[in-house]
Amino acid sequence: MSNRRLSAVDQLLTQLDQGLRTAFGSAPMPQRASPAVAIEDVELSDQERKHAIGLMRVNHAGEVCAQALYQGQALTAKLPEVGAQMEHAAEEEIDHLAWCEERITELGGTTSHLNPIWYAMSFGIGAGAGLISDKLSLGFVAATEDQVCAHLKTHLDQLPAHDRKSRAIVEEMLVDEERHAQSALDAGGHRFPKPVKQLMTLVSAAMTGSSYRI
Repeated sequence: MSNRRLSAVDQLLTQLDQGLRTAFGSAPMPQRASPAVAIEDVELSDQERKHAIGLMRVNHAGEVCAQALYQGQALTAKLPEVGAQMEHAAEEEIDHLAWCEERITELGGTTSHLNPIWYAMSFGIGAGAGLISDKLSLGFVAATEDQVCAHLKTHLDQLPAHDRKSRAIVEEMLVDEERHAQSALDAGGHRFPKPVKQLMTLVSAAMTGSSYRI
């Protein structure tokens, strides 16, 4: 098969296909086994199970957003190495997407029906940031990952202590997300000022609140 460079139309069609698969289909096969695979499941009360589903649904929706953000930024990145970094991060996020989806299914829940909306919004933000500058794009990754880490830490406090399967997934995701944030800054990402991060927190709260229920 030829290694020719994809045209702009080819890239857009590829991104459209990726978006439809992420927003409407099942997660691709992860490269890494779920951290929960070797942990024995335990019985949860109806209230605990419902809460765990809601939290893992939020985490799954966050990973849908991450896929879209990275894919949008990779499409418009100015420097090839920045685009490659975005694509590599997106590949790692696929693991998170698959782990969360698997756990939600085990708990008897469903992923968020709002995922297509979150994907479209995040892709547009990512592509827009990439068009402005790679430094801004990388900075947005770092700021977004900081938001994700804050949510994951909160979820570790809220998940039932004996739901070790869900907790193992969230703990491993937290390690990866912290690394992604630092890698983006190390690559030259702009450090966003506090007011911008506060605005991002408000937007994130709206997304997580609705994804928890729908």
